[in-house]
Amino acid sequence: MDNPLQQKLIKKQGYTLNITFDRFNRRVRVDDYLGNFNGCMTEAIHLAADSDAEKLIVKARHENFQELISRGFLYEGCVDKYFLGSDCFFFAKYFQSNRRSSDKWTEADNILDGVLSLPKKASIAPPQGYQVRKASEEDVSGLADLYGHVFKIYPVPMNQPEYVKKCMQSGTVFYIYEYEGHIVSAASAEVNETYHNAEITDCATLPEHRQFGLMKLLIAKLEEYLADHQIYCVYSIARALSYGMNAVFFQLGYGYRGRLANNCYIFDKIEDMNLWVKN
Repeated sequence: MDNPLQQKLIKKQGYTLNITFDRFNRRVRVDDYLGNFNGCMTEAIHLAADSDAEKLIVKARHENFQELISRGFLYEGCVDKYFLGSDCFFFAKYFQSNRRSSDKWTEADNILDGVLSLPKKASIAPPQGYQVRKASEEDVSGLADLYGHVFKIYPVPMNQPEYVKKCMQSGTVFYIYEYEGHIVSAASAEVNETYHNAEITDCATLPEHRQFGLMKLLIAKLEEYLADHQIYCVYSIARALSYGMNAVFFQLGYGYRGRLANNCYIFDKIEDMNLWVKN
C-alpha cells in the first residue's frame, strides 16, 4: 500500500517541528511546533520548497498570527478552541500562482450564501431497514467499497481496506448506516488525543440513499461519541462547491470559519474547502 502522507518530527537546536508531507495533494502541512518560531518557519519553507510542494499550510497559534502575516503567509480560516481551548489559525504560503487562484470562488460564495440562509430543522429518522452503528475492523472492506464508489479521486486512499484499517488502529472512529447488509453511508472522526479535538471527515453516502439525511444523523452520532470521550472541539472541511455537505454542517450548528483555497484533490479536480467548527 502506498501511503501518500509522510509525517516527520524534526528536532533541532531551539525548536521542534511536527510536519506532514502530502505528495498526492502537493502540499506540506505544519501540524505543531515548539520553540523558536522563526526557526520553525524557515525550516518548514525550506522543506516545502525541497519537496516541490505547491502549498505550505501552518496550523498556527494566536501569538504567531502577525509573524506569519509579515512572512507573506495568507490567513485562510480558524478552528475555535483547537489547542486545548486556544484557537488555531490556518495560514498558507503558495509556491505557484495557479495554486493560489480559484476560478470557482464566486460560485462557492453564492453556495455559502444560500446555505447560511437555510432554516434550522430537526433530523428525521430514516425509513425502516436502515441500521446505524459504530464500525469495527470487520467493516474495512465494506467501507473501502463505499469510498471507491462515491469518490473518483480522494485525498487519501480510503478505497484500500488496509488504509481504512490503519486509520481505525490509529484512533479514527467510523459510524455507518447499513441497508440490506451493505454499508450505504459512513463518516469518521479523526481524534487528536493531545489537544482533545477531532476532525469530522470521510463523509460519503451512495447516491440512491441520499434523500434520507443519513449524514446528519451519522455526524450527530459521532458528536455523541466524542463528547462521551471528552472531545469538545469538533471541526470539518467540506467541498466549497457541495451545497449538501455545507448545509449538513450549518444545520447541525457548525459555524463557518473560512475557506482553504485549492486545498486537496477530490472527486475529479483540486478543490477549495470550507472550514466548519462546533464547540
